[in-house]
Amino acid sequence: MVTGERERRLDAVEDRLDTVIGRYGPYAGLVVGLALSPPFLAGGPVWPWVLIGVLTPVAALWTALLTTVRPVRAERPVVGAVYMAGLIVLMAVLTYASPLFAFEAVAVYMHAFAFLRGHWRFAAVVLGAVIVSYAQVGGRFVELTPGLGIAMVVLTVANALLGGGGTYFGVFMSEQSDRRRRMIDELGAANRRLSEALDENANLHAQLLAQAREAGVLDERARLAREIHDTIAQGLTGIVTQLEAAGVADGDPVVRRRHIDTARALARESLTEARRSVDALGPRQLVEAQLPDAIADMAKRWAETSGVELIIDTTGDPRALLPELEVTLFRVAQEALANVGKHADATRVGLTLSYMDDVVVLDVRDDGRGFASGARGGAGFGLVAMEQRVRRVAGAFSVESAPGEGTALSASVPAIPAEVS
Repeated sequence: MVTGERERRLDAVEDRLDTVIGRYGPYAGLVVGLALSPPFLAGGPVWPWVLIGVLTPVAALWTALLTTVRPVRAERPVVGAVYMAGLIVLMAVLTYASPLFAFEAVAVYMHAFAFLRGHWRFAAVVLGAVIVSYAQVGGRFVELTPGLGIAMVVLTVANALLGGGGTYFGVFMSEQSDRRRRMIDELGAANRRLSEALDENANLHAQLLAQAREAGVLDERARLAREIHDTIAQGLTGIVTQLEAAGVADGDPVVRRRHIDTARALARESLTEARRSVDALGPRQLVEAQLPDAIADMAKRWAETSGVELIIDTTGDPRALLPELEVTLFRVAQEALANVGKHADATRVGLTLSYMDDVVVLDVRDDGRGFASGARGGAGFGLVAMEQRVRRVAGAFSVESAPGEGTALSASVPAIPAEVS
């Protein structure tokens, strides 16, 4: 953060310097020429002073109107070309009057790259270098000889390379700096968008979890209602019926005893069903062990009672998931094995729990009788209930089967770690 703030301050200073030099640099050459010309022109004719007196304010006004006053008119291509042509002509005349006005070449070099396009930039730089080399060999005060001509050519090349090349390098570095700032700004904007997307994704996960919890509550309520209606309520109805029958059989102790024994048996069954329903609210195995161990323990006990060969495997790096997800996978494994025991007539079952980067997948395969696609038979309600349970936590559920070829069941859920909750 400190480094970024320091870079922004340095960029601001650089921008201010570029603005000041580009806006007011041309006047520096005029000031230097005016300041140094009097002793250099002392004792000479008057006409140079007339040119200087007329053209210096014209040059200053020309620069002010086209490059200093905002908005900058010279930024338009045609106006920029006209401005540079006028600036070079004014510089050439002033330099002829006094070679000291060749310092105006600074403005020519800078503004050539600011207001011209393509090769015209370098043409303006060369013209400025010619004027400077003319002043360096003495200007109008010396007679132009072949030797001075050669010297002017050499000086022109040197001035163009040093003055124009230095200016070009400065412009290039400035453009690179601007490009770097834009890239940094774009990267910062992309980081902000990414951060916002991550926050939004976290919010969506939170909403998904809240909806999953609410759906799970509603599902458990519906399940308990069915359990009470189908088991406990029917058992209580049977108990009441038997007790009422025993009450009207006072004259026959044998019949009365039979009704009371039946009511007692129904009460035991209802108590067992009530305990089973309460246990189904949340697997106690998940409280005591991790999901792979809990599923393995449950599956092994199922295999012992069912007499079916069981193969269990866990792949990937096991890690704690949100409780809703672990309960879903545990219940799917439990229901899938129950379906195999009831309907598949299988001799072997394979159960695999796979931990991947973004999902956790439960696969259950058996070598049982299978069923035709779309005809799930007696296992239909259990499969539908498993699919509904998986989809409530934004998971995916699929079943593949064919008559005589067994059944393969797959359930995958998002690998959301437990700490998200």
